[in-house]
Amino acid sequence: MPVIEIYVLIKIGSQIGAITTIFLIFTTAVVGVYYAKYEGLNTLKSGFLELSKNQLPAYEVFSGAAIALAALLLIIPGFLTDIFGFLIIFPLTRKFLFNKIANRFKNNKKQKNNFIDGEFEDIEEDDDRKI
Repeated sequence: MPVIEIYVLIKIGSQIGAITTIFLIFTTAVVGVYYAKYEGLNTLKSGFLELSKNQLPAYEVFSGAAIALAALLLIIPGFLTDIFGFLIIFPLTRKFLFNKIANRFKNNKKQKNNFIDGEFEDIEEDDDRKI
């Protein structure tokens, strides 16, 4: 991934110039972190709302982790990491990604019904049998 990121930076830098490329990298980092803060606060508010309804805020927990990952990707210099970070940070694409992942786990869970059936016997300590 770093090699591809450096290649993209060089290609874009050769087209628009080094100073403009550096400015774009810093701009996406600042805008991304600000938007991550905004989305994080919205997720936190939504989580507290779910808790007040006595419901488990599962989506909000996963969403918060995804926003933290997106903020990290936006801070790392590069255009590819910025694209992935912005895809994760937007609520619409984040919900789409979560649904895809959840459906994959649901399908795997339906296919795998592995049960281990067995019997047991209580053995008292003064019993002569050894295990």
